[in-house]
Amino acid sequence: MSVGEICNRDVIIIDKNGTVDEAARLMRKHHVGSLVVTEQRAGVPVPVGLLTDRDIVIEVIAEDVAPGTVLVGDIMSRDLLTALEQDGIWETMQRMRIKGVRRVPVVNRHGGLEGLVSLDDLLELISEELAQLAKLVSREQAREANTRP
Repeated sequence: MSVGEICNRDVIIIDKNGTVDEAARLMRKHHVGSLVVTEQRAGVPVPVGLLTDRDIVIEVIAEDVAPGTVLVGDIMSRDLLTALEQDGIWETMQRMRIKGVRRVPVVNRHGGLEGLVSLDDLLELISEELAQLAKLVSREQAREANTRP
């Protein structure tokens, strides 16, 4: 299975030249804690960073800076890890672990944004797979009870 198959394709984006107060309003409107920061290249949004609610609190609110005076590009995380749509889930999880990130923009082969895969998405997938394995054990026990009374 690839990250392109499980990623969230309804990604909320903001341009790096947007203001932090615009970003906060977008987060509230869409009930999200992060935005993918993009810039347009040949009319395609290309991820260049991530902005989280924590970035806003640590860099702006805690420093008593007016959110309307700070650009998203000034406080976004720039060391961006991306995954190609066809990248495997295990490989992507390993890369996330090594980099210590919870969210990864998913891009196509041209670098255009296609989605976002998060730690929550991966935990949900793994828990579903573990539940299926747990069912296997009980089915095996039932099968054996029926065949060897």
